[in-house]
Amino acid sequence: MKINNKAYINYFDSISCAGNNSEELFESICLKKDTISINSTYVKERNVAIGGIQRDKDLNNILKERCDKLLDITKLHDFSNTLLIIGSSVGGMNETEKLFFKNKNYKEINPKKHPVDAISHFLKQHYKFYDDVSFSTACTSSANALGYAKEVIEKGIYENVLVIGIDSLSHTTVCGFSALSVLSSKTCTPFDKNRDGMNVAEGFGILLLQNKKEENSIELCGVGYSSDSHHMTQPHPEGLGAKKAMENALENANLHKNDISYINAHGTGTFANDFSELNAIKSLFIENKPKVSSTKSTTGHTLGAAGAIEAIISCMVLKEQIIPANKGLIEIEIEDINYSFETTSSKVDYVLSNSFAFGGNNTSLIFGLVK
Repeated sequence: MKINNKAYINYFDSISCAGNNSEELFESICLKKDTISINSTYVKERNVAIGGIQRDKDLNNILKERCDKLLDITKLHDFSNTLLIIGSSVGGMNETEKLFFKNKNYKEINPKKHPVDAISHFLKQHYKFYDDVSFSTACTSSANALGYAKEVIEKGIYENVLVIGIDSLSHTTVCGFSALSVLSSKTCTPFDKNRDGMNVAEGFGILLLQNKKEENSIELCGVGYSSDSHHMTQPHPEGLGAKKAMENALENANLHKNDISYINAHGTGTFANDFSELNAIKSLFIENKPKVSSTKSTTGHTLGAAGAIEAIISCMVLKEQIIPANKGLIEIEIEDINYSFETTSSKVDYVLSNSFAFGGNNTSLIFGLVK
């Protein structure tokens, strides 16, 4: 099919432990604010550091308010001509847990409020969408949702696509990562030699992609996928799948690797992920090395929402022309990487954002200023 259109990001919004909106999120990252908290309720007899949001409402209800805000600010009157794409790892699992822990049985559980498409089910109670689809590919869920949005816009299938990456904290996910022995009891320190694990977090990112360019548009220029299938939970140690995803994104964007100014790394703070990703970056970017940082020491790892939230961070980098630092990076383990140790103003034309998931499911996205 002939591709005639480009995919422009014309609106975005977010909430996370790092901020109530995208501006607060980016400020927290740039200023290296302490946003991760210690929790003793999720894992039995153990304190773990998590990225919880201080809120008095269900995350879905906050999401509904933000969708109302989107309609109020943008030129969309409703969502009747909009494809809704949800990227989520947890879905409605936390709602099921609440009911189970309350009465110790499943009789009151609504099966439509449990699965991954529980988010779209909730939103469709309030809005009419042209259609909807949900992605659940663990930590690449909303990155894959963005890739799909780019494809359907380019091919002229849709003019408006609303991508939402969202995950709430749940006992199942926190305890699951604890069982893998990858949770830290302090704020994670991606790429630091003394790192000891990740911080599970919650939040959402909303992005409106359209086929029309506006004054402050950011283009989703490229998407690259790969699947190395090295291990059920661990990436290939040499980063073969990660490297291939980045190469595919560059090819899709018709860019050279020297065009990339900054890499928003997946950078979870676990040994397996950091070692693999840094090896991939090192082997691909040999000459003109872009700045590299992970923002998860401020946002935590929001799982299925990470791709969308870090897409928004990438958009903020381009808009503000500021490259954020690696918070907590003191002693590097792998050389020949252009780590960003301090937040700096810099000319940025293109940002590459990585999302990697269990099973060797890898997605790289490239964002650029509209020229």
